[in-house]
Amino acid sequence: MEEEAKSLLKKLTKHEFVELTSCGNKAIFAALSSAKSLGSHSVLIPDQGGWLSYKTYPKRLGMDAQELATNSGLIEPQNIPQKENAVLLYANPAGYFADQPIQTIYSRCGGKCLVILDVTGSLGDDRLCDGSYADILVGSFGKWKPVNLGYGGFISFKKKAVYEAAKQSLAKDRVDTAKIAGLGQKLMEVGQRQEKLCQTCDSIKQDLSRFDIIHPHHKGINVVVRFHHDKEKEEILRYCERNKYEFTICPRYIRVLEQAISIEVKRI
Repeated sequence: MEEEAKSLLKKLTKHEFVELTSCGNKAIFAALSSAKSLGSHSVLIPDQGGWLSYKTYPKRLGMDAQELATNSGLIEPQNIPQKENAVLLYANPAGYFADQPIQTIYSRCGGKCLVILDVTGSLGDDRLCDGSYADILVGSFGKWKPVNLGYGGFISFKKKAVYEAAKQSLAKDRVDTAKIAGLGQKLMEVGQRQEKLCQTCDSIKQDLSRFDIIHPHHKGINVVVRFHHDKEKEEILRYCERNKYEFTICPRYIRVLEQAISIEVKRI
């Protein structure tokens, strides 16, 4: 059961070294612990479009967190400082709604800055989830994720030395094998689920094309729409209610820090 899941994850991530975790946050913590063990002192995180633990875990580990200015969640590679003893932690897609230029970002880091890529929202998409352009991949299988098992997560490593540096942290985690019984099947189906979510997003973007959609030409599994006054906000909310789409109101760090509505397609 567990080995089957790991084998599938190796194919999905293009990474040789894979471990299951009890949740996505445990994977993020282990990834940062590995980076610290290898000499990283500071963590570069996006100023929006990330995850809550991106801000809190560096402090717990005694690492300095530095926010990168983004284009509504999208990292602009030229803005990444070329510094040694640093680690970049970011998500693809940003805020689940806009795919990142992962190849250019990895090239910019140039082997000096370790790259941790959160692929919770892109697992099952070969282009967006590609371990060739990250030193560590992390992900969650929680509720409302593409792999919506409701429990667990994973971490994978490109190089054995980075994997070895994470083992002490991973040893403290305990995975409930009974709760991952259906993981293999979920992983086999995630590609089809990604396609369905992306097609739904494309349909929503067409329906709301007269509104100010953030990064409309980028791929994602949510759609985020700016509103400029209350009437626009009410129209977008009515659209969501009419079509039974769940939504959240921004500004929120895990989406965008703007007046906007995030249509949570990934919850379908």
